[in-house]
Amino acid sequence: MELNLCKKNFLTFLLLLISVTTNAGQVIFDGTDITIGKNVEIFEDSLGTRTISEVISKAKFDKSYEDTPNFGLSKSTFWIKFEITNKTADNNVFLELAYPRIQSCYLFTKENNKFTEESISWNDPFTKRSVKHQNIVFKLNIHQNQTREYYLKIKGNEQIVLPLIVRSEMGFFQFTFTNEIISGIHMGVLIVMMLYNFFLYFSIREKSYLYYVFYILFIGLNQITITGYTFKFLWPNTPALNKYFSIFPALGGIFAILFFQNFLHSRERAPSIHRILSALIVAFVLSMVFNLLGLDSISYRIIDVTGPAAALLALVVAIQLSLDGYRPAKFYLVAWSIFLIGIVLYTLRNLNILPYNTFTNYTMQAGTAIEVILLSFALADKINILKKEKEVSQAQALRISMENEKIILEQNAFLEKSVNERTSELQFANKELNITLTKLKDTQTQLIDSEKMASLGQLTAGIAHEINNPINFVSSNIRPLRRDIDDILEILDSYDEVEQVDSIDSLKLKMKEIQQLKEDLDLDYVKTELVTLLKGMEDGAHRTVEIVKGLKIFSRIDETDLNLVNINEGVESTLIILNYQMGNSIHLVKELGNIPSIECYAGKLNQVFMNILTNSIYALLKDKQENKTPTIWVKSWLKDPEHIAISMKDNGPGMTPEVRAKIFEPFFTTKQVGDGTGLGLSIVFKIIEVHHGNIQVNTEVGQGTEFLITLPVKRATLPIPEPQ
Repeated sequence: MELNLCKKNFLTFLLLLISVTTNAGQVIFDGTDITIGKNVEIFEDSLGTRTISEVISKAKFDKSYEDTPNFGLSKSTFWIKFEITNKTADNNVFLELAYPRIQSCYLFTKENNKFTEESISWNDPFTKRSVKHQNIVFKLNIHQNQTREYYLKIKGNEQIVLPLIVRSEMGFFQFTFTNEIISGIHMGVLIVMMLYNFFLYFSIREKSYLYYVFYILFIGLNQITITGYTFKFLWPNTPALNKYFSIFPALGGIFAILFFQNFLHSRERAPSIHRILSALIVAFVLSMVFNLLGLDSISYRIIDVTGPAAALLALVVAIQLSLDGYRPAKFYLVAWSIFLIGIVLYTLRNLNILPYNTFTNYTMQAGTAIEVILLSFALADKINILKKEKEVSQAQALRISMENEKIILEQNAFLEKSVNERTSELQFANKELNITLTKLKDTQTQLIDSEKMASLGQLTAGIAHEINNPINFVSSNIRPLRRDIDDILEILDSYDEVEQVDSIDSLKLKMKEIQQLKEDLDLDYVKTELVTLLKGMEDGAHRTVEIVKGLKIFSRIDETDLNLVNINEGVESTLIILNYQMGNSIHLVKELGNIPSIECYAGKLNQVFMNILTNSIYALLKDKQENKTPTIWVKSWLKDPEHIAISMKDNGPGMTPEVRAKIFEPFFTTKQVGDGTGLGLSIVFKIIEVHHGNIQVNTEVGQGTEFLITLPVKRATLPIPEPQ
């Protein structure tokens, strides 16, 4: 009986203790970590303007019925009221808000009827916190059996979840130690997988690995930002970066989609969903833009819609492709399912559907770690698949190679026979080509010789014509000169007979006969005619000397040597030789300036002048125009201290652009058959080129043609090749 009574009393005491512990706003702390979500009262300040005094005096608090109050996305300010009674001997009690994404949290403590304030905010550097922990932790000083009243002022711009936990100092340290180990393992797995796949990318150059590396990077940054480690370790002194949180999930989503599209080849296997996923990438980009512009709510809303949509579509495609027997899709389905399960369990914990404990705290990290490991296996399996496909391809190639070898062996005999026959044909064709080439060379030599002979013929004809006139003049004067000389000799002979006269009478008679002879022969006329005939013969001889001198200058027996030469002399000699062709039909205008002697091959340049002037004379005589006097202008001048210029211009028919473009090509001619070989201007171009000069042709149909030659005064000595 006494034992039963003791049991009843003990049960009654436990019931009373439980009723006290669970009263709203009252927390009895006995040293065991306790979640106090059901032991607090909550007031929502929708305007966020209430002060602590106004809240105490006017606010109406409502009892919380959830272990972890969840206010969702709200711009309101929430006040949490509770009392803590410390039943332990340790005065250090820790209040932890195990959700680091709260924007600001103010703890008001009532002591001696006054409230002291302590704040933890995103806007403050991490080093300002009294307890250096990624979660929001306040260190409370509560003596044993002492009760204190607290007010928490909560403000957030993301989802507001309040997992409020009261811990002892030892419990807080144990939790922190466990949390750091698990988080370290989680991040270690992500870093190892990221580096492993990064090195594989550089070895294989497969885009899937690169997308996967960036996916791991940004999903890892997203998760450690959710758990508060980025603010603690990456930018503790730059709290302004905390507001750009949504960039990480957006980038993680983008690279998750890119990896999915590339890994499962969704463009070919699921084109409609591929296009939808591409549109979701644009949505993720827009969420980042809104976040950077300060429109955080819109950014979070887009991610809340886009993220689940992308995850669901990826899951549907993975299931469909797995059912079709696509091996990579099976790996992806398992990995993605585990990741989604972890996310769902973490979300259910935040929604108070699942309890807040060690298991539910780390479902997201565990799911992510398992996912990245399985996806790495999937990528490795893809390599194996490619390797097997390569082996099959190589085996098939080997089989085909053996078949080809057999075919080649069978064809070798036929090919050898064909090659021998073809070799014989080629040898015969080669012999014929050699004969043809020899004939072409002979023909080319004949054409060059023909051109030279034509030039020689022109030279000979010109010399013959030019010498003929003075020679004819001399020869025509010989007969009257001889007659006059004979008359004078006859008179002289008469004087010789005077010596034989022996008397004065005979002398007088003889002198009278001599006088009569002078009168009969008209000695005065003979003297005058004799002077005239000698003068004419002298002029003819002088003209012949000039022609011979011009011929000597034109021919230049030293033409293969580089010498200082007066170009004007070469032009003059060429004009003398061509004078017979121009005659009185063509008007010649010479303006030979004062130019220095230049280093050149004189004979070759004379050939240039001869070919150009011959073409001009031919064009003028062939195409005579009424009311226009055929004219050739020859001009020379010093262009600059280093160059001289020679212009040879006519007012003939001119050339069309098509003819102008071809005049320096070998064998091109506009003359009639038999009038030219087409080598003259080709030879001219090569000679000017050898002299490092320039020849320019200015022509217009109906207006004539000008050849403008520019030559250097001094040039390097180079052997001049014979025109080919």
